[in-house]
Amino acid sequence: MTTRKQSIKKGVQKFFGINASMLSMLFMVIVLGLGEKMGERFLPVYIIALGGSAYAVGFLNAMDNFLSAIYSYIGGYFSDLLGYKRALKLYTIISLVGYAIIILFPVWQAVIVGAIFFISWTALSLPAILSMVSATVKKEKQTMGVSLHSLIKRVPMSLGPIMGGVLITTFGITVGSRIAFGIAFILGIFAIWFIERYIEAQKTEKSEPTNAIRTFNSMSKPLKTLLLSDMFIRFAEQLPYAFVVVWVMEINKLSAVSFSLFTLIEMVTAMLIYIPVALLNEKTSSKWIVSMTFIFFTIFPTVLMFSKTFWMLCFAFVIRGLKEFGEPTRKALIVKLAPEGSKASTFGTYYLFRDVVVAVVSLASAWLWNISPEVNFIVASSCGLIGTLIFMIYGKDEQHERPA
Repeated sequence: MTTRKQSIKKGVQKFFGINASMLSMLFMVIVLGLGEKMGERFLPVYIIALGGSAYAVGFLNAMDNFLSAIYSYIGGYFSDLLGYKRALKLYTIISLVGYAIIILFPVWQAVIVGAIFFISWTALSLPAILSMVSATVKKEKQTMGVSLHSLIKRVPMSLGPIMGGVLITTFGITVGSRIAFGIAFILGIFAIWFIERYIEAQKTEKSEPTNAIRTFNSMSKPLKTLLLSDMFIRFAEQLPYAFVVVWVMEINKLSAVSFSLFTLIEMVTAMLIYIPVALLNEKTSSKWIVSMTFIFFTIFPTVLMFSKTFWMLCFAFVIRGLKEFGEPTRKALIVKLAPEGSKASTFGTYYLFRDVVVAVVSLASAWLWNISPEVNFIVASSCGLIGTLIFMIYGKDEQHERPA
């Protein structure tokens, strides 16, 4: 019986490409994600409960978007400089500082300051996590590793807000929010212990990372092509992004419960396709899979434009979930096309350039919406079509061209 269990265990490990470092990383993502999402989703109402205004809430959202772009580069820089294990511990400690500020100082200004620290973890850690996957997982299983990360991180995204909502309902907004961040602080300490105990130290030689411009210039032509096409794809995503809930609730007069159901449909769809697509990626071209995900990004705004009934909106959000079809493959492709020794900083630089450009262009979203929702959706899909065609015509699979 023991031999059979060991055989099954080895089979599962081989199938998913799992090792001790991967298991520890997945645990860390769940633990820290739960802590983050318990409080983060309710920060706007917490700020208002502490006397902050709608402008403070708006500033928090703008700050989150801007810092995500900056933190991606910073996270990649220090991941290459320190190694992914030490970097992950550092980023978790930074999050703990943010939680401590919010717990100790119940004023809305402190919440803004604390958020600067704790909202950084996801953007800071992603380059380190992908660098770890590249270093510890066999090449043919790296997309599976990225897919598992994408799948697992949706567990706290689903459960965290529910847990935070229970705390706020039970203890009130101010006390419940501080309890949530207190739990997040404790979970962060456990995560640091797990990182130290179970994540494998970096074996490859660490390199001195360069600045963003030099890193960008050192990118291979296939990676720059992917970056350019990805920018247009993110225009397609972000132009209608903030107005999707308005389309559902204000234009089509459906309830918040209906919108929550559509969001659940999107998330379940994404979770169901991660593993099958990762297996498919082992047998087919990464370019084909990434092209498919770009197509789903492209058609969602148009499908949404024609969705004016409950069931059509259900279908639209299935399409929105299918945009995750090749997202893990795209992330893995970035890492594979990045030079050895600077994979994390290259990944961070890629996200820095992409997200800063997208953030600026997305300022036009409200202007397009005020012309008409249909104009917003059509422009978004047109941008997606441009990005998809660029990648399908000029993009390269990692097997065809390598960085110098």
